[in-house]
Amino acid sequence: MSSIPAPVSTHPVAASSSIVPPHHHHPSHVSPPPVASNTFPISSASLPPPHPSLSTPPRSSWIESLRSQARSNLFREAISTYGDMMALAGIPPDHFAFPAVLKAAAGLRDLNLGRQIHAHAVKLGYEQSSVTVANTLLTMYDKCGDIGNVFKLFDRIPERDQVSWNSMLAALCRDEEWVLALDCFRSMVLENLEPSSFTLVSLALACSNLPQVDDGLKLGKQVHAYSLRKGDWKTFTSNSLMAMYSKLGRMGDSRALFESFEDRDLISWNTIISSFAQNECFLEALMLLVRMVRDGIRPDGVTIASVFPTCAQLQMTNAGREIHAYALRNEALIGNSFVGSALVDMYCNCGQIESGRRVFDSLSDRQIGVWNAMIAGYTQNQQDHEALMLFLEMEAIWGLSSNATTIASILPACARCEAFSVKESIHGHVIKKGLQSDMYVQNALMDLYARMGKIGISRIIFNSMEVRDLVSWNTMITASVISECHESALALLMEMQSRGKDANKEEDMYNDEKAHSWKPNSVTLMTVLPGCASLSAILKGKEIHGYAIRNSLALDVAVGSALVDMYAKCGCLYLSRRAFDQMPVRNIITWNVIIMAYGMHGKGEEALQLFNNMVEDGSRGQGVMPNEVTFIAVFAACSHSGMVEEGMRLFYRMKDEYGVEPLPDHYACVVDLLGRAGQVAEAFRLIDSMPSEYDKTGAWSSLLGACRIHHNLEVGEIAATNLLELEPDVASHYVLLSNIYSSAGLWDKAMDIRRKMKERGVRKEPGCSWIEFGDEVHKFIAGESSHPQSQELHRFLETLSDRMRKEGYVPDTSCVLHNVNEEEKEALLCGHSEKLAIAFGILNTPPGMTIRVAKNLRVCNDCHTATKFISKIEEREIILRDVRRFHHFRDGKCSCGDYW
Repeated sequence: MSSIPAPVSTHPVAASSSIVPPHHHHPSHVSPPPVASNTFPISSASLPPPHPSLSTPPRSSWIESLRSQARSNLFREAISTYGDMMALAGIPPDHFAFPAVLKAAAGLRDLNLGRQIHAHAVKLGYEQSSVTVANTLLTMYDKCGDIGNVFKLFDRIPERDQVSWNSMLAALCRDEEWVLALDCFRSMVLENLEPSSFTLVSLALACSNLPQVDDGLKLGKQVHAYSLRKGDWKTFTSNSLMAMYSKLGRMGDSRALFESFEDRDLISWNTIISSFAQNECFLEALMLLVRMVRDGIRPDGVTIASVFPTCAQLQMTNAGREIHAYALRNEALIGNSFVGSALVDMYCNCGQIESGRRVFDSLSDRQIGVWNAMIAGYTQNQQDHEALMLFLEMEAIWGLSSNATTIASILPACARCEAFSVKESIHGHVIKKGLQSDMYVQNALMDLYARMGKIGISRIIFNSMEVRDLVSWNTMITASVISECHESALALLMEMQSRGKDANKEEDMYNDEKAHSWKPNSVTLMTVLPGCASLSAILKGKEIHGYAIRNSLALDVAVGSALVDMYAKCGCLYLSRRAFDQMPVRNIITWNVIIMAYGMHGKGEEALQLFNNMVEDGSRGQGVMPNEVTFIAVFAACSHSGMVEEGMRLFYRMKDEYGVEPLPDHYACVVDLLGRAGQVAEAFRLIDSMPSEYDKTGAWSSLLGACRIHHNLEVGEIAATNLLELEPDVASHYVLLSNIYSSAGLWDKAMDIRRKMKERGVRKEPGCSWIEFGDEVHKFIAGESSHPQSQELHRFLETLSDRMRKEGYVPDTSCVLHNVNEEEKEALLCGHSEKLAIAFGILNTPPGMTIRVAKNLRVCNDCHTATKFISKIEEREIILRDVRRFHHFRDGKCSCGDYW
C-alpha cells in the first residue's frame, strides 16, 4: 500500500486515535442514551435470567431462527423472535444474536429500537468484547442516520478490524464527508490493515465526489492501479470504478474498463448505460441497451428508467415506444414507479403530452415522482392550466404532499397562467411546506417574480440564498434581461465571475458554492449577450466572445446566434457576418438573425440574397427552410431599403411556395413597406383585405407611422381612431397623431390629443440613449441633467450648434409644442438624449474614434439632420441605432439616404 500516497487532509487524523472531525462533539465516555421501554418488547433494565425454560426450544434454535429471518429481510419477525427469546425462553442474546437483530433494526431504520439493543449489548459486555457486534452497531447507526454515534462508537472499539474501518468509510461516504473518508483510509493504512474490495468501493465513491475534479481523478487512478496490482477483478469493484470515471467525466476510461472484464452483471450494464446517458452520450447509451439484450441480460427497472431520457433527448419517440412495449410485456417493470416516471417524462419531452397522460392514468402505483413528471410535462409544454389542475388534484383529492421538485415544476405554470391571478399565494404555500430554503424552489421563485415585473423581490431571494448553483446565477441574469435591466444583467455577470475567482483562493469556498460551478456556460452567454446588444456595449460583448472561444462555447449554435445578433445590434455588421460565417451549424434562429441584421443596416439586397441562400441550402437538405419570423425579417429589410416590388412579390408567394400562411405581423410589415414608400392608399387597402378574424393593431400602427412621415392627415386620423379603440393606453399612438397635427400646424388638435393622454393617465416613454465608455454604459434621458457631466455636455452642444449653423444647419422645431418661443424650442432640442450621448462620446474618446449610440425610440428629424452635420464637423463616424434601424453617419451623410 505504500505506493498510494496519503491524500491531502483538511481534517488531520491521528494514526491510532480518533477520526472524529472538529465539528462533532465527542465526550470521552458516552453510553447509548436510554429509551422508554414501551417502544421495545423488553427493557435493558430487566433482562431475564440466563436459564431457558424446559418447554422452549434450545438456544441454538432461537439463534438460528433469528439469523435466518434477518438474512431473509424479515425484520419485524426477527425483532419479535428476539423479544420472545428473552421474555419467554429466558435466553440472553450473544455475539451471534446481536448482529442479526441489529441488522433488523437497521433495515427498519428504527433508531430508538437500535439504541435499546445497543444498551443490551453494553449491559452484557458485547460492545467491547465482540468486534463483530461493534461493527454491526456501526452499520446500524449509519443506516439510521446517526453519524455522531458512529464516530463515538468507532473510537471505543478496542481492536478495530478491516470490517470496522470499512463500516466507518461507508458511513462517511453516506454522510458525504468525502475528504474525511480519505483521511480515514489513510489512518487505516497506518494501522497496517490491508484494504479490501469494499474499501476500494468507498474510496472510488469518495474520489468521484471531491470538490476538485483533478484531485479526484488523480487519486481515483491510484485506487484503480492498486486494485490491478492486487488482482482485484471483482465485479462490484469494477462497477464502482466505472461509476467513478463516469462522474469525473472520463467516459472513455469508463467504457474501456467495462470492456476489460467478462464477469459483467446487471449492475455493470446499468452503470455504463446510465453513465453514458448522464454524460449526454445518448446514442451510445441506446446502442449499449441493444447489445445488453443481445447478450442475454434482462433489463430491469433501473435500465429502462435510464434509457427513456436518451429517447427524449434524441427525439426518438419510436425507440421510446419500443422500450415502452418491452416494459408492458414485463409487468414487473411497468409497475415500477421509477419506470413510470421516466416513461411519462419521455413522452412529455418528445411533445407527446397525450401519450404521457395515458401512461400516467394507467399507473396503479402513482407515487410523488410520477405526479412530478406529469406536472413538469404539462409545464414544459406550456399547458399551464392542466399543470395547475393536476397539482390541485394531487394535493386536494389524493392527499399527496408536494415536495421541492413539485414546487419547482409548478412555479413556471403559475407565472404564465392568466387564470392564476394571485400568483404570490404560491409563495405562501411554499413557506407553509417549509420549502422556501430549497435552492431549486428559490430559483423558480426568482423567475416567477421576474415575470411578474417584481425583480426587486427576485433580488431579495437571490441575496438570501445560502447556496447558489449556476442555475441561480443564470436565473437572476435572465430576470434582469426580462425586466430590461440590462446594466444589472452585465453587473451580475461580472459579480458571478469575480466570486468564482475569489472562491478559488479560499480553502472554504464562499457559501459552500464550488468555484467551477460559477463559470458562465452557454445559457449564461446567450442570456447576457442581448443585454450587450441593447446597450450597444460592444467592448463587453467582445470580452464575452473571447470567453466563449477560450471555453469552447462559441461553436454552440445558441451562443453563436446570440453573438451574430449582438455584433449586428452594436453596429458592427462586418463582425456579425464573420461570426455567422464561422458557425459550423446554423439553425433557423441564426439565419433569421443575420437577415434581420442586414435589414436593420439598410442592406436589403444583401438580406434578400441571404434569404435565397437559406432556401437553396434547405432545398438540398443541408439547412433549414424559412418560417414566419424569416419573412418578417425579409419584409423589414425590404421596407428599410425601399424594395417594394421585391417585398410584395415575396408576400404573395410565401404561402404557395414556402407553405407559410401570412399572419397579422406579416401584414403589418407589408403595410410599413408600402407606407414608408409613400403608397399610403395601397397600404390602407391591404389592411381592408386582411381576414376579419386577424388582429389589425400592428397594421394600423404601421400605417399611422407612414402617415406621420408623409404628412397624410386624413388617413392618419382613420388609423389613429382604430388604434385608440384597440389600444387606448399606448402612448405612441397619441404621440404620432399629435405630431401629425403639429406638422400640419393644427396646434389646437395637437394640444387636445396631449390633454386626452393626460386625462387617461397615459405617459409617453422618455427618450433614452446609451453609450459605452470603458467598463461602464452611460445612460442619458431627455430633459434630465442627472449625469455628472450634464452641464459640460449642454455647454458643448450650444457651442457645437453655433458651428453647425455656419455649415447650414437649421433646427427643425416643427414637433416642439407651439406655446414656447423659438429659442426655447431649440434649447429643448439640445436636450434630446441622443445628442447628449453623442456629445459625451466626442468629449471622452480620442479624435477620430467611432461613436456608437443606441436609443429606445425613433430618432427625430432634427437629431437626424444634426448628427449628419456633427459627423462632418467632428470628422467622426457616428453609428446611431434607434428602435427601427441603424444610421451610419459619415462626412455629413447617413447610410439610410434619408429614407427612414
